[in-house]
Amino acid sequence: MLTILTHVRLWSRSRKRTVAAGGALLAGLVVLTLPLIWPQTLRSSQPQEACALDLETLGGFVDIPGGGFVMGVDPVFPEEGPPRKVLVSPFRLAAHEVTNSQFAAFVAETGYITEAERNGGSARFSDSETPEAFLSWWSLDTEATWRTPDGAGSDLTGRALHPVVHITQNDARAYADWAGGRLPTEVEWEYAASLGLFDPMDPESGVRAPDGTMRANVWTGLFPVLNSRRDGFAGTAPVGCFEPGLTGAYDMIGNVWEWTDSRFAPAVPRFTIKGGSFLCSEDYCQRYRVAARESLERDFSTAHIGVRIVQDIP
Repeated sequence: MLTILTHVRLWSRSRKRTVAAGGALLAGLVVLTLPLIWPQTLRSSQPQEACALDLETLGGFVDIPGGGFVMGVDPVFPEEGPPRKVLVSPFRLAAHEVTNSQFAAFVAETGYITEAERNGGSARFSDSETPEAFLSWWSLDTEATWRTPDGAGSDLTGRALHPVVHITQNDARAYADWAGGRLPTEVEWEYAASLGLFDPMDPESGVRAPDGTMRANVWTGLFPVLNSRRDGFAGTAPVGCFEPGLTGAYDMIGNVWEWTDSRFAPAVPRFTIKGGSFLCSEDYCQRYRVAARESLERDFSTAHIGVRIVQDIP
C-alpha cells in the first residue's frame, strides 16, 4: 500500500511557504509493503551532451495554427476538468525548453540575479539516508540555483543544453521579455501539446510509443524508491533527446515542468505549471498528460521546473 500526503512545507529565510504537491512535488508520507530500494543520486545520469539538437533547431520556434480544441480531455484529477471547448489564436512556440546556455546569455547581458540567488536557495529533490521519511526527499537547499542545480559543488559543466531550472515565474518572465517573447497561457500550452500528440485518443502517447519506446523523460520504475532510468536519465535530459511531437516541438511532455502565465484558479495566488517532469511516474501521479496541471507560487522555484516561451504572430 502506498499512502501519499499531498503537501510538503518548506521553510525559507523569510517565511514559511506551502508547495502544492499532488504529484508535481511528490511530497508525502510513504508506507510500503516491500523493502525500500533508494535509487542512486538524482544528479543527471548523463551530464554530458549525449544527445543534442542541431544548431538550426536550437533557439527556433514552431508555428502553432489557430483553431479549437477540447481542453481538459480525460481528466484524472478534479482540477483538470470538466472538458470544455476552447478557441485559440495562432502563435509561435519555442521548439524546446529554455536551456542553461540561453539563460546564461540573458544573465551575461543584463546582469539579472534570480530569486533563488537573492532569497536563499531553491527546492531540491535528492536521495536520502532515511527514505522512509518523506520530508527527507525535498528540502530548501540554500546552495541550489540555476548555476548550481545540484547544490554546493555542482555547476553547469556538460549541461549547457539541459533546461534551466531553479527559476521562479518572475525569473521566467524577465527572460521572456529579454528574448522577445512571453510566457504561454495555460490554454495555449495545452492546445500546442494536444496538437503534438502522436495519438489524440491516447493521452499517454506522448510518453511512450506502442512498442514501449520512451518518447519523454519521466520516472521509470517504482516511484519513489526505484528509478530504472529506462528512458536514459535520472534527472534532466538535454533538450531534444526524444523525438519531437507532431508540431515539431520537443519535450512538451516530461523533462521539466513549464511555467505558464495563468493563475491556477480564481483568487488562488499560484500559477499553473504544465507538462510534468522527470519525477512524474506511471504508477503514481501521471501528470505528464496534456490535461494535467499543477501550481506554484510565482516567487518559488524547484529543481524540476523550467520554462518555454511563445511569441505572438503579427
